[in-house]
Amino acid sequence: MKISKPLYSQEQRAKRDATVWTLVQGILAPIQFLVCLISLSLVLRYLISGEGYEIATISVIIKTIFLYLIMLTGSIWEKVVFGKYLFAESFFWEDVFSMLVISLHTLYLYFLIVGGISKQGLMYVALAAYTSYFINAGQFIYKLRMARLQMNNGVAA
Repeated sequence: MKISKPLYSQEQRAKRDATVWTLVQGILAPIQFLVCLISLSLVLRYLISGEGYEIATISVIIKTIFLYLIMLTGSIWEKVVFGKYLFAESFFWEDVFSMLVISLHTLYLYFLIVGGISKQGLMYVALAAYTSYFINAGQFIYKLRMARLQMNNGVAA
């Protein structure tokens, strides 16, 4: 596997390791993933059976709250480590795609509040949001894997 430019400078790695926001992200990320899996199953249950709309809706709202929370704390983490709230070079494309993820989740909330879309249509918006979330999570997992490989190969990850 080709290892590119280090993800972190020595100074950035020290900041990453010293900040509480790294721990916060490490706790929130798997919780959000679990919440998403549960919500996805509830959304699919509704789409397949027509039952459980209310609990599916509540689960999407909870998932969206977790997304907003991890985006907020992640931007603080990025500011501490890289000096920018968003779009630091090391995580630029992940942040760009995160904007799509947050936009789709927000679009769901918009249609939930304002209306103009069927219950089934609303659940399809949730599925689009979740699909984008899983892709984005994959981006971050890949990036963290690259950082570990760089560390193991003596590169200043």
